[in-house]
Amino acid sequence: MEINLSNHLAVVTGGAGQLGRVISQTLAECGADVVVHYHTSQSLAQKLSASFQLMGRKSMAVQADVTDAPSVEGMKSQILATFGRPPDIIVNNAVISYKWVTVLEQALEDYESQFRSCTLHNVIMTKAFVPAMIEKQWGRVIAINTECAMQNFPTQSAYVSGKRGMDGVLRVLAKEVGPHQVTVNQVAPGWMISAGSPDGDGAGELAYKAAVPLRRRGKDQDIANLVAYLASDLANFISGQYISVSGGNVMPAI
Repeated sequence: MEINLSNHLAVVTGGAGQLGRVISQTLAECGADVVVHYHTSQSLAQKLSASFQLMGRKSMAVQADVTDAPSVEGMKSQILATFGRPPDIIVNNAVISYKWVTVLEQALEDYESQFRSCTLHNVIMTKAFVPAMIEKQWGRVIAINTECAMQNFPTQSAYVSGKRGMDGVLRVLAKEVGPHQVTVNQVAPGWMISAGSPDGDGAGELAYKAAVPLRRRGKDQDIANLVAYLASDLANFISGQYISVSGGNVMPAI
């Protein structure tokens, strides 16, 4: 049994970011053609796309603001012009970074940015790309959420509000598009090891790992593996799920 994404076209938003680059790489390794979306990281996205082409995949890097519908429509037009077909896999991974402080201290603009880059991001990508999936009667919407949406720790309020908003949208979407054989799922990482967040032994990290049942942090590849699985036919009866990849640090309950 293997994950085979040949003949599929995936778009990964924030595809050159810390998690995005590993997700994009893994989808390409599984056989998918890959669109690497970026907002500002043009050079990284282009290098990543070029590496996929060397693997024999069709790939392009494309710029867009995923919080702006006309910008995403422009990305859609570029994809159609280049590939001659719409994507049937979208991985909504991009998010705006900001400084975490208490509710009393957090700027209102931060709540707006998280709403736009989490909730509206998913709505805009859905409106742009899901109609073609419905027509094809096959599609995958995969969104990157977070364990923070279940933790609700101090200083997480803006991030959690945006991620919980997208959770609501995606659960409804799963019910709306399910009859068309389009699945909708969320992958919720814990504090993962990546190029920008190496493993360490600081006090905060040791405390975090002590609370994780597996007593360690996961790797960015763990997230990419689940994304690839959910994108494949192996997961064709899984939809509407929020799946934690946190070593058991958070446990969605029934």
